[in-house]
Order: sequence, then C-alpha cells, then structure tokens
Amino acid sequence: MNAKKRALGKGLGALLDNSGVEPQPTYDVGKDLMAVGTIGKVSIDLIEANPYQPRTDFDEEALNDLAASIKEQGVIQPITLRKIDGQKLQLISGERRLKASKMAGLKEIPAYIMSADDHSMLEMAIVENIQRENLNPVEIAMGYKRLIHEYELTQEMLSERLGKSRPSIANHLRLLNLPGEIQIGVRQEMITMGHAKALLSIEDFQTQMEVYQDIIEQSLSVREVEEIIRDLGSKDESPQPGKKKKESSSIPDSEASDRLKRDLEGIYEAKVQVKAKPGGKGSIMIHYKSIDDLNRISILLKR
Repeated sequence: MNAKKRALGKGLGALLDNSGVEPQPTYDVGKDLMAVGTIGKVSIDLIEANPYQPRTDFDEEALNDLAASIKEQGVIQPITLRKIDGQKLQLISGERRLKASKMAGLKEIPAYIMSADDHSMLEMAIVENIQRENLNPVEIAMGYKRLIHEYELTQEMLSERLGKSRPSIANHLRLLNLPGEIQIGVRQEMITMGHAKALLSIEDFQTQMEVYQDIIEQSLSVREVEEIIRDLGSKDESPQPGKKKKESSSIPDSEASDRLKRDLEGIYEAKVQVKAKPGGKGSIMIHYKSIDDLNRISILLKR
C-alpha cells in the first residue's frame, strides 16, 4: 500500500503532507498562471464547484453564522483547490467556507492549490467531511457506496483506507435500503441513525412506514421503537416443530386494543396510542396539541 492510501484515514492534512508539493507563503493573484503548491488568495469567480462533493445538505442558519464570522475575522483556514484547464480551479474541500465567503461578500478567498485526479477528488472530499463529522449518515453512506463502486473495493478494503470500522461502514450502507422518505427523514434529522437501524429490521414496507410516522409524530426514543418492533415480532412468531406456541392470553388482542383506542379517542377527542406487552402489562398514551388542549384533557380525566 502506498503512502497516499495509508494517509486516507488521517484526514486531509495527511493527504497534503503526502501530495509531493511544497506550499509557498504567498500567492500573487496578478499572475496569469497559478503554480501547483501555492497558498494565497484566489478570486472566488475562478473557482468551480466540486462535482465529487458528497455533501448535499447545508444548514442555512449555520452558514449565516459562518458568514458573519468571516465578515469579522476573515477565512482562517484556506480551502483546497486543484488546477484544471490552464487558469481554471476546481474546489476539492471547503465548500461551506466558500459558500459563506460568497454570502459575506468576499471577492477572494485563501486557498491551497494542489494536483489531484478525479478519484483523489472523491476520496479527499469524503474523508475531510467524515473527519469533520459534517456529513449526515445518508450522505456518508452514498459516499461509501461511490468509493466502493469506483475503486472496486470490498467493505474491508474501504475500512482499511478510511480508518473506519467495517461494521460502521456496513451499518451506513444498509441505510440505502430504506425507503426514500425515511432516508430524507435521516438527512433532515427528523430521526436518528439509531431509529433508522431499528426500522431496517422491519421487513414489511407498510409497517415500516407506519412506525416511521409514529417516531416523528410521537417523538419516540430509539428504545421505544425497539420495544414496538419486538412486540411486532412476538405477534408474528409461529411455533417451531415439536414445540407449542406460547400462550398469549395475557396480551390483549389487536381487535380489543383497537376498540379501546377508538373509545378513548372518542371520549378525549385526541389521538390515543395503546401499547400491549407480555404479562398483561401495557401503556396508554394520550396526545395533546397545545397547553389549552392539555388542560381540556386534564378536566375530562378528573371526571
């Protein structure tokens, strides 16, 4: 394995250290030709977007905060560019800094110019974002998938190159098996990766979507979702040959639960959730939409 491959798990700094180019202290923006290995201010108008950027979601509020900081203090850490087609420059890393600099009204931005082929562009963009933990889990998964496809890597090989555990890579890739709506929920932080991993254990699409909606509407924790899925699994269990199925008389059947749910929703004019557990235990959850709605339900409960 060459030095460049060994450096991948150590972040962008290690890649630059092994790039074979020597940074220079200043860069004369008046020059027509831009030498590889220079550090200096570059006109923002000369910079093209990175087509290999794995990150697609940007927090607008965070960008505004960064733009305000840049207005006051400038860009502290240079972005990284590669030279293409003579005078053109293409972004390798630092898209947030570039976007925020444009918002702040900057015409130039400090940059490090280096050589990189298309494969290196993809690797460096993914590595930098993962190391900074700026990507959401689905974006990371899409980056992993693209690296595996373009480099013809196994998960084990990718683990070695990125310095990430193979189970972590496998768990991220599994997210791409979720329905598109749930993937969007992960990207928009409506649910966590823990929720998503739990949902992956549900094979039925309709049930998967129903539980997903319950997570959002009821702010369910990962543990609560796992309990719901366990309950669903216990209902689907069939007796093994030579063994009797466990008695379920202590668990209210779905028809009785549904009837109780409808009755309570009629009484309180609110959404009600009835959870049945083994041993005759369970819980009833009544949802309210506002403080006034809570007070109304409280009065009804006291009657």
